[in-house]
Amino acid sequence: MPFRRRKVAILGARSLVAQWLIRLLEKHPWFELSALTSSEAVGRRYSEAVKWLAGGEPPEYAANLKLVESDPRKLDADVVFSLLPGDVAPKLEPEFAKAGFAVVSRAAPYRYSERVPVVVPEVNPEHLALLERQRELWDGVVVADPNCTTTILALPLKPLHDAFGIKRVVATTLQAVSGAGYPGVPSLELIDNIVPYIPGEEERTAGELLMLMGKLSSRGVESAGFEVGLTCTRVPVLEGHLASVFLETEHPAKPQDATEVLRGFRGRPQELGLPTAPKQPVTVLEDCDRPQPRLDRLRGDVSGMSVTVGRVRGSSDRSILFVALGHNLIRGAAGSSLLLAELLVAEGYA
Repeated sequence: MPFRRRKVAILGARSLVAQWLIRLLEKHPWFELSALTSSEAVGRRYSEAVKWLAGGEPPEYAANLKLVESDPRKLDADVVFSLLPGDVAPKLEPEFAKAGFAVVSRAAPYRYSERVPVVVPEVNPEHLALLERQRELWDGVVVADPNCTTTILALPLKPLHDAFGIKRVVATTLQAVSGAGYPGVPSLELIDNIVPYIPGEEERTAGELLMLMGKLSSRGVESAGFEVGLTCTRVPVLEGHLASVFLETEHPAKPQDATEVLRGFRGRPQELGLPTAPKQPVTVLEDCDRPQPRLDRLRGDVSGMSVTVGRVRGSSDRSILFVALGHNLIRGAAGSSLLLAELLVAEGYA
């Protein structure tokens, strides 16, 4: 347990992910929100500057904060959640790290840096060892939170890979419109429709999965050796990414064995008892028509932080098929970043 509460700041605080992060930070036992930034609304009260879409009204503890510049010299914080655009983050985030902040970044460019680990806390916490290399450059650290689709897929894939070995993954995702942010996909393109392409999503998710499942060596992260084939689609669902997954395994894998492995999966956050860690990061349903976004996206003892798996079956003795669902704005984004920050604190990096 940390010996003191940490002050946290959110860079790019008007985004949809930032709004969910603000909701999750309310009454957090370890973190106290101290600052919100926005380059376009400096000096305005948060409640006046944001189009709030995360349900209800902005929490009172954040509503009256005045937005400030994303400048490390002007922020009083220990941990920074960076939701800055990809063209801005590579310039500003190192400045925060140099100034001694622990930075949790959702910017895509840092997911491909040799010095910056990309981490899902239950999947590859050992990759945080890469942060020691950053000490040569900065007093603080930068750690990257992966794409929401990657996180949702990685949680069930990790225990199955450990148990049976994965040779090939083929998946089709049905991704909620909120994954595109606000204003997102125009309604006339999505109502009564499915868009079978999300620019860059398939390549990004495949690359990140192979890094997350890879092993840490003296040379850095060695990519996992299995094949990944993805088709990513946008569907008219508000929240919750669903994926239909086929695995070819290296070792025999019966559906009942796969189910037991998924249900028994626990990671470092569960061992440490982190505040945002669900007791079961992966839950399995037996119903033949589940999971469903509307019914299951908030499943788990920590609302929205578990990935729900259903329809576990096989087409041969070395194949597994299943459907996985995760809340893209909680487990896939805001909650994932928050859990990662908790892990940094618990492991002594923040």
